[in-house]
Amino acid sequence: MSLLDYVLELIYPTRCAFCHSFTENGQKVCSRCIDELPYNVDHAVHVNIRYAACCAAPFYYMKHVKHSLRRYKFHGLSAYSEIYGEFMAKSIDEMGITCDIISWVPLSKKRYRHRGYDQAELLAEDLSGRFGIESRKLIEKTVDNPAQSGTGGPARRRANVKGVYKACAPDSIKGKRILLIDDIVTTGATLSECARILHENGAAEIFAATVACSSKLR
Repeated sequence: MSLLDYVLELIYPTRCAFCHSFTENGQKVCSRCIDELPYNVDHAVHVNIRYAACCAAPFYYMKHVKHSLRRYKFHGLSAYSEIYGEFMAKSIDEMGITCDIISWVPLSKKRYRHRGYDQAELLAEDLSGRFGIESRKLIEKTVDNPAQSGTGGPARRRANVKGVYKACAPDSIKGKRILLIDDIVTTGATLSECARILHENGAAEIFAATVACSSKLR
């Protein structure tokens, strides 16, 4: 550790991205969390995501992972994308997913302005750097619908996202194997709707990956 890093660590000590406790030597994930996080051991998400061949996720959405993702989305801790990206990349590799282009489930313009960043886009950009594969916005959200988390069961969630997305780069979709990124998957309604848009615009194959999936999917 350089002298500057040492001084910065004294002034701004690093916290674990998951349990949020202080760590030593600038660790971004503490050793306890490394051992005890709710890992999705087979990396696969066992929920039907229509039009997608499969979905990978390294964690279940529970315990410290749940609190961490909330800080990431709603409290400005956008740097977590690099930490999540490392775990996501491992899951993607473990499942043998390969693609031509990486894209993401986008926020509406209104939510983007409020938040200042798109959490799924940051994940896609991190994975793009890790795999050396282009990251590009292929879908845009045209309706600022209510958040899926407060909508209700699977049928209501499907209805809530129907017709709120459209392709914004159809020429980049046709004939391509696309990896679609989001932060969390619960019922799969949002990913299914976005995958449908890609499918209808000629994608050759569609895969999905998220940071976490609902523990109810086990």
